[in-house]
Amino acid sequence: MLTEEIQKQCEGEITEKAYDACGCHQKATPRSDKELRQLKNRLNRMTGQLNGIGKMLDENRYCGDVLNQVAAVESALKSFAYMVLQKHMETCVVEEIQKGNLAVVQETVELAKKLGG
Repeated sequence: MLTEEIQKQCEGEITEKAYDACGCHQKATPRSDKELRQLKNRLNRMTGQLNGIGKMLDENRYCGDVLNQVAAVESALKSFAYMVLQKHMETCVVEEIQKGNLAVVQETVELAKKLGG
């Protein structure tokens, strides 16, 4: 059953069928320590910003101030996503094209559309 396959993946027993079910793939080229550190630092800052918004709500802060913080998080998240997309195109997409998998181009276009919306 498909849900069992996904459960196995969550428990660390990853199967090809589970990868197909969730759309997960493993990067062929690992992220460098520097890149990983930069991405995680950005992610941690956004987490802090989101927690800050939660505090603002608890403190019954002015709606405009909350919305300004929401806009800041949205901007940071979009920037984060474009960094990941750029690296995806420089590594994963190039590698897949070199293997003859041109379907990765359409996949990347669809990903870019999702980010643009």
